Amino acid sequence: MAKTVKNSKKTRIKRNPKLAIAWMVLMPVFIVELLFAAWCVLQSNQIERDIIQQTQKAAQQAATQDKLKIELARLKSPQRIAKIAREQLGLITPAPGQTIIIP
Repeated sequence: MAKTVKNSKKTRIKRNPKLAIAWMVLMPVFIVELLFAAWCVLQSNQIERDIIQQTQKAAQQAATQDKLKIELARLKSPQRIAKIAREQLGLITPAPGQTIIIP
C-alpha cells in the first residue's frame, strides 16, 4: 500500500519499491500470456479452416470417384462392346454351323 506524506506545498505518495519490482516482473508475464493466447486462437482458426477445406476436397473427390465408377461400368457393358464390334470392326455373331468345337 502506498502511504501519503503531507509536505507543506504538495501531497506526495511514498511508493513501495518491492511493489514496483513485482509489477515490473508480472507485467511482461501477463503480456506474454496474452500474446500466447492470441496465437493459440489464430492457430485454432487456421486449423479449423484447413479441416473444412480438406473435408470439402474429400467430398468432391468422392463424387468424382462415383462418377468414374459409373463411367467404367458403362464402358465395360457387353451391349456397348458388341455394338462397337459390329459397327466399327465389322464383326458378326457366328451362325451355329460356323462354330467348331475342339476336343
